[in-house]
Amino acid sequence: MARAQFSAETSGGGGAFVRQPNRFTGRVTADSTSPPGGGPDEQDRWPLEAGRYRLIWCRACPWAHRARIVRGLLGLDDAISLGTVDPIRDERGWAFALDPDGFDPVLGVSFLSEAYLATDPDYTGRVTVPALVDTLTGRVVTNDYPQLTLDFSTEWRPLHRAGAPDLYREAQRPEMDALMAEIHTDVNNGVYRCGFATSQQAYDEAFRALFARLDVLSERLAGQRYLMGNAITEADVRLFTTLVRFDAAYHGHFKCNRNKLTEMPVLWAYARDLFQTPGFGETVDFDHIKRHYYGTHREINPSGVVPLGPDESGWRTPHGRG
Repeated sequence: MARAQFSAETSGGGGAFVRQPNRFTGRVTADSTSPPGGGPDEQDRWPLEAGRYRLIWCRACPWAHRARIVRGLLGLDDAISLGTVDPIRDERGWAFALDPDGFDPVLGVSFLSEAYLATDPDYTGRVTVPALVDTLTGRVVTNDYPQLTLDFSTEWRPLHRAGAPDLYREAQRPEMDALMAEIHTDVNNGVYRCGFATSQQAYDEAFRALFARLDVLSERLAGQRYLMGNAITEADVRLFTTLVRFDAAYHGHFKCNRNKLTEMPVLWAYARDLFQTPGFGETVDFDHIKRHYYGTHREINPSGVVPLGPDESGWRTPHGRG
């Protein structure tokens, strides 16, 4: 049976948190040699078909949230259907408890783990979101969240809306890839390295790396509106989904408490700028975020009590960045 929660198996040497690798790494590509309706070709490439695949996400999860944002910005809403799991998960994992009768209306399953086990009956890792699922077979194509959104920008280009932004501009990719790798290590995953550290040393190292990186990003953003210049890119999406959860979850729950986001002026203004951009703020659900983090990580918050704060009204205040 697949695991639902982070466990000792994700704790590396010295009490450091080590995230499990992504199990399913298939890709939907424009150059797949499989015919329409076919499975993956010999290179694990699935055919590009509008309406065939379903993106499963959770409003609480930052990794899934980035896929939801990119899908919307590129106008892929009609090409890729959307399934939403409940923010509270137990030992059975992500559940479709938000849907009538507790079943995803397209996949016909109650738990995302059913699709994982249909793809790999021997799978024993944690079930994660986002997951792109083939609606014809019920198999998971990919849970490789870093590659998924890049493919949305590149492989899915024939299905983009007219005027869709280029979130992964080819000329900027070397610099953007390096920047996103730093953000992933120190910020996106860095908050988890703080929260799930089981030794003081591991926590201290993660904490210092997190805030050192936030300071560097703040300096970068003090002189330009977005991370790569004057246009939103994939890098901004990836940073945003961590920043928007920072005060609501990571500052207290994960002990990332040198500063709140609201106490870091440049990053707070930058995050509000993105929040108020169509395609970002309307996808944020602070209730789901807080209920998930505080309600499911019982090793960190044994009582399961969910905080009432912080005040969310500041997200709509003027940001002064454009």
